[in-house]
Amino acid sequence: MLKPHVKAVQLKASFKHMEKTASIHIEDKVYTYPVITGTEGEHAIDVRRLRKDSGFITFDEGFANTGSCESAITFIDGEKGILRNRGYPIEELAKHSGFLEVAYLIIYGELPTREQSSEFRAKVTENTAIHTNMHALFDGFPSSSNPMAILSSMLNALGCYYPEMASNNREQDLEHFDNAAALLISKVRTLAAMAYRKEMGLPFVYPKHDLRYAANFLHMMFTEPYKPFEDHAGLTEAIDLFLLLHADHEQNCSTSTVRMVASSGANLFASVAAGVCALWGPLHGGANTQVIRMLEAIHRDGDDGSRFIESAKAGKSRLMGFGHRVYKNYDPRAKIIGETVEKVLSKLGVDDPLLDIARHLEQAALNDPYFVERKLYPNVDFYSGMILRAAGIPVEMFTVLFAIGRLPGWIANWHEIATSGNTKIHRPRQIYTGPNERHFVPIEERG
Repeated sequence: MLKPHVKAVQLKASFKHMEKTASIHIEDKVYTYPVITGTEGEHAIDVRRLRKDSGFITFDEGFANTGSCESAITFIDGEKGILRNRGYPIEELAKHSGFLEVAYLIIYGELPTREQSSEFRAKVTENTAIHTNMHALFDGFPSSSNPMAILSSMLNALGCYYPEMASNNREQDLEHFDNAAALLISKVRTLAAMAYRKEMGLPFVYPKHDLRYAANFLHMMFTEPYKPFEDHAGLTEAIDLFLLLHADHEQNCSTSTVRMVASSGANLFASVAAGVCALWGPLHGGANTQVIRMLEAIHRDGDDGSRFIESAKAGKSRLMGFGHRVYKNYDPRAKIIGETVEKVLSKLGVDDPLLDIARHLEQAALNDPYFVERKLYPNVDFYSGMILRAAGIPVEMFTVLFAIGRLPGWIANWHEIATSGNTKIHRPRQIYTGPNERHFVPIEERG
């Protein structure tokens, strides 16, 4: 455990003359720093000079109270359950827009005009196929390979085929940014579908230029010889909505990873490949997978969720898909996707017992003082897995779909770093807790 080195640290904000500052009292000295205010009224103390001035650093494991950047992409108010992409409420975008339009919004800052939308869609469509030489790279992976490992590797390798876009020369990479962004958004679904087909031992399916984004992905995933994929239940719209809801979510683990890698001057391809690796973790992109496995386990036990709820309250089980690092209210994305799950399953004529269990868990948690007091509300992962399950997408591909959806946010954050003009390489400090200085001992004298 870390031991405090300061007897008394006091912090107070001064708002005299509308000039906001904060004073940090360390022992007998006072250090004053400016307060940064965001457009939505968030406040941050600018302590960039603290170490130089005082020799101290701040300690915030997990960065729950630390702002790593200023960004104009996404705003979240976890207390109120608000999510806005470039100022637009997620509810409005989900109702009136589609994934590619929101991707354009997130990357470029404004909703596209009709002409801009057509041009962007055309760029995405014409870049769907991958170089045939990359097919051989898939053969190098064992059939048991996790598709996230394949996706990360292939996105990084993709840059080798477009050296003008992946030069690690910031000026050159920015010159080709528009093409690189459209290319990545297009090819990521092709690579994802190929990873799935590789795992299933099936031949690759080539994209069709007459299909829209989500429909083309499902076509490349599920088309069989002499049996093209047909959507009879609105699955294409549901997958498009899934991708839209995941397009960006502020400074989460994977997005922060992309920004950190980008701060070194790394190209867009390398940076988003790193984002895939960060997303792979079960505490991040793998959460909806854990929800499905939880629901399946409850169903196998013959429980409707009641016993599991009591077990979770007793600390014997973990209720997956509830609570969020940021939201202390209902995740706005969960409300949207929860309604969509029911519509899709109704059209499919599927009576999924897991949905009944999910609804029971949701109502129990929303009305049980134990969960209400702890602000454990359903998050987007609670229902997103049900959408993917309904579409026939296997559990091990869930996080891959998440990565496809999150790609626009990663691209936008890379661009924000690349164009800021004054970005320093990210290099967090630490509090060292190891041995003090000691001297080398010859091997015969050790032990």
